[in-house]
Amino acid sequence: MVKKFFFPILFFCTIIYSQNDSLIVSLQSIDSTIIQDVRYATKNNFTGKVLYSSPIVFLRKVVADSLSKANKYFKEKYNYRIKIFDGFRPLHIQKIMWNIIPDERYVANPLKGSRHNRGAAVDITLVDSNGNELDFGTDYDDFTEKASPNYLKFSNKILENRKLLKEVMLKFGFTQLDSEWWHFDFKDWKNFSIPDEDDFN
Repeated sequence: MVKKFFFPILFFCTIIYSQNDSLIVSLQSIDSTIIQDVRYATKNNFTGKVLYSSPIVFLRKVVADSLSKANKYFKEKYNYRIKIFDGFRPLHIQKIMWNIIPDERYVANPLKGSRHNRGAAVDITLVDSNGNELDFGTDYDDFTEKASPNYLKFSNKILENRKLLKEVMLKFGFTQLDSEWWHFDFKDWKNFSIPDEDDFN
C-alpha cells in the first residue's frame, strides 16, 4: 500500500514543504518548462515494465533549482530545453532494476543506494524549439560503450551536442557519469540521505 501511494503523497508534501532546499519537491513546481518524459512510468524502458505509479519527476529542491537555471541558460543561449527522463527513484524500484542489470556501471547497488535514490541525480537530454530531441548518439538507457561521454567514434555534431550538455550542466553544479551521457549528479549529493518510504505513509 505504501508503494502504491508513495508518489501522490510525495506530491502533497511538495506543496507544503517546498521552501526547504533539502526536501523533495515536484520539478514542475519549480520549472514547468522542463519537459518530463518519465520512462519508468511507461513500458518504454529497459525493463519493459511500468515501474512508477506517477509520471511526475521529484528532486531535492536545491537540485531542481539548479536544473531550472541550466534550463533557462539553454533556452536563452541556444533555444533548447531540457527533457528529463528520471529524477528521484524510490529504493524498492532500485532493487528491481538491480535484479535485472546487476552492473554498477549502469545501475547502482541498492545496498549502497544511488544518487537517484537521494533525489540528487537527473537523467536528461535536450530538445530544440520544435520539441525534437538532439542527437546524442544513443537512446536513453543504452547499456553499451557508446553511451559513455568518453566514446568518440561519432560525428562532429553528436560530439558537439554531448560537449554542450556536459559543459552547461557542469556550470550549474552537476557532474556527469562516465558511463552515461544523460546522467548527471548534483555536486552535493552526499549531503542527502535516502528517504524512508514509510515516512510518506
